[in-house]
Amino acid sequence: MNLDKLKRILILCVKYLVSAVIIAAVIGPLLVTLFTSVKTQVQLGNTSAILPPALGEWTWDNYAEVLGAKLLPDAFKNTGIILVISIFFNVLFGSVTAYCLQRFEFRFKKLIMGCFYLGMMVPTFVVEIARFKVIQSIGLYNTLGAPIIIYVASDLMQLYLYMQFVSKIPKALDESALIDGCGYFRIFYRIIFPLLMPATATVIIIKIVNIVNDMYVPYLYMPKTKLKTLTTFLMNYAGAQQGSWPTLAAAIVVVLIPTVVLYLIFHKQITEGLSAGATKE
Repeated sequence: MNLDKLKRILILCVKYLVSAVIIAAVIGPLLVTLFTSVKTQVQLGNTSAILPPALGEWTWDNYAEVLGAKLLPDAFKNTGIILVISIFFNVLFGSVTAYCLQRFEFRFKKLIMGCFYLGMMVPTFVVEIARFKVIQSIGLYNTLGAPIIIYVASDLMQLYLYMQFVSKIPKALDESALIDGCGYFRIFYRIIFPLLMPATATVIIIKIVNIVNDMYVPYLYMPKTKLKTLTTFLMNYAGAQQGSWPTLAAAIVVVLIPTVVLYLIFHKQITEGLSAGATKE
């Protein structure tokens, strides 16, 4: 056998092996959680966690118990409110700021951009005490406004992504619109923003995943029971179950479903948006 051909086969085998290990590491815990959620406590003790129960022995009582939890509707409502408002302002501020920074030259522009990039590099825990004091001083502690303002102001990922897209839109479009009598505001919302739809879709999905999965900010800034989000509801629910793993697994699946469904629907837009934003023509 040709040595080069043998080398290619070995490299391909290594790639498949590494891919299989990564897939198992990602999918394995999800399958264990899913299988556990449809077992009873007795079945969980008598069967392996990585194996599903026999056909006809699946139970949905765990899901019925989770869906009947008193705080679950409030958790969905609070999470939805935070998502809608946060994403709206993230898209608005991110796109407008990126357009201004990418299209116009003005004094202290480099300093402003440097401050934005510095904010992206500074770890959150370094400024946590100061941020908590600010939130408390403006009266947003223990309100839905606390996580909203944090999600809008502290994550600048959308700014970088929008700037990559704006840089690829020809300035000739702006100049043609100006000649036709359009102002900059009309140019932005009639011409520029529609061309930023791939970036907007990417920002929306990534923000949804990040906000739904975040437990730290809601737990720290909204301890009130009625202000539970899906993650803090799950945390409290886990403590209340006292080792009832099937019910807890069902709760994890219920909380996970919205994010998974959204990702499956929009994964193509996420991939296209990230790949397009990563290249500059």
